[in-house]
Amino acid sequence: MIVSRTPLRVSFCGGGSDLKKYYSSSKKGGRVTSVALKKYVYVTVNSRFDESVRVSYSQMEIVDDFEKLNHQLVKEAMRMTGVVKGVEITTIADIPSKGSGLGSSSSVTVGLLHALHCFAGRTPSPSQLAEEACKIEIEILGQTIGKQDQYAAAFGGCNYMIFNPEGTVSVEKLSTEISLENNFALLYTGITRLANNILKEQNDRTEKNRESLDLLVEQANIAKEMILDKNYSGLANLLNETWICKKELGSNVSNEKIDLMFNKLYDCGINGAKLLGAGGGGFILFEGDNEVMDMVKSEFSDKKVIPLEIDHEGSCILFSDR
Repeated sequence: MIVSRTPLRVSFCGGGSDLKKYYSSSKKGGRVTSVALKKYVYVTVNSRFDESVRVSYSQMEIVDDFEKLNHQLVKEAMRMTGVVKGVEITTIADIPSKGSGLGSSSSVTVGLLHALHCFAGRTPSPSQLAEEACKIEIEILGQTIGKQDQYAAAFGGCNYMIFNPEGTVSVEKLSTEISLENNFALLYTGITRLANNILKEQNDRTEKNRESLDLLVEQANIAKEMILDKNYSGLANLLNETWICKKELGSNVSNEKIDLMFNKLYDCGINGAKLLGAGGGGFILFEGDNEVMDMVKSEFSDKKVIPLEIDHEGSCILFSDR
């Protein structure tokens, strides 16, 4: 049996600039500053008695040919790794996997690839896992998504990522202090959405949004320096600027319910906040001291508030009997 563990991610600044239509047409490419979160997707791969394939997720499939699988990510990961028969695959997650804004779909893909490669006796690098996950999601399945999620999931830690015009990705590890984790937290909106639809609109509006996207890139550069300088109040203010800029990218990034939650957060005394992921729902990243955190938990007693705890390992193999 193989068990892989792959983190979700929290993006501070630069989201949207990792879409190919933008970074390939920009002289400097895209930039994202993000952290991997200590909330995970777990994938297990185990041998079956016969050559059939069983896949268990929110549904359960048993097929005699992997090509018959409905779960496209599993099917393509099996094809890419060459593990196409005689296995049982399960996926479970710490956080609901759809519409969280935490890059869960890419974490699933990276975790699947890692577990299947290990099952086949291989030890892939973080770069290989990220590149293969991008190939499956963007090139093979044609999803309108960026590249930041796959790299954050594979590498772990706090990273400054450069998405070069020619398609390569550079990852710079940033050193962090526990104080970064103590100053930020996540609030679940309770709203789920399909990121692909929101990102498709943003992608179609790339030229119209170019000035805003250029600004998001510059904000990612500033966020990097603020994290290194431990300037968390400045980073909180930057989140406010990023959120204003992000809302200009598409018509469905925010809505009345989300705006109301932001107003309540500011009433609690937070210094800054932004919605994570493509928008429309999922988690809000916010900054505040302990007193503010307690007020937020009280005001949103019916919602989930989770700490920003950073995973520093990236996708890893928790167990292997190979």
